[in-house]
Amino acid sequence: MQALRSNIYNLPNAVSLLRLLLAPVLIVLATRQQPAWFIVIVLFSGFTDVLDGFLARTLNQTTKLGSRLDSWGDFFIYSSMAIGAWILWPAMVIQEILSFTLIILSFTLPVLLGLIKFHSLTSYHTWSVKLAVLLTFFSYALLFSEIAAWPFHLATVVCIYAGIEEIAITLLMKHEHVDVRSIWQALNYHRAGK
Repeated sequence: MQALRSNIYNLPNAVSLLRLLLAPVLIVLATRQQPAWFIVIVLFSGFTDVLDGFLARTLNQTTKLGSRLDSWGDFFIYSSMAIGAWILWPAMVIQEILSFTLIILSFTLPVLLGLIKFHSLTSYHTWSVKLAVLLTFFSYALLFSEIAAWPFHLATVVCIYAGIEEIAITLLMKHEHVDVRSIWQALNYHRAGK
């Protein structure tokens, strides 16, 4: 029982849980028309996304629950970012609707496919998704701070690739796995019959 508790109650899981709790905060900030605080919380949630994985590996506290919390946190933060952008900057969202739509599809289609095939949320944490998330968080802040739009377009391309890679991984896998870092690792699992 003690070992189970230590797997559940650890610092990386607490950081992932914090990110989950930040999602409704983003919606409240958006509905209260607080764009500056909204951007700050978006960037902070991006920092927690990097931090939880770093802590899990450094402290040797990687768990299946932690991977799931991280994925749920990502899903809710990205959803809140999209909803908040629509509330705070509708004209800019309409102007960038193609990029927004492609980014949203690149994050939702792999999740839906995983739910259909494995009846659960996939938690691959691929390198391409990590890069896509990093670029998306910073380009989102640059776009809505009206500094530059081109990084958001670059993030869109990376997100499309990351989404296609996650879809391919799900299609290749016979059984659900967590922390599949690339299509090459999925191919190895596929060849091994896993």
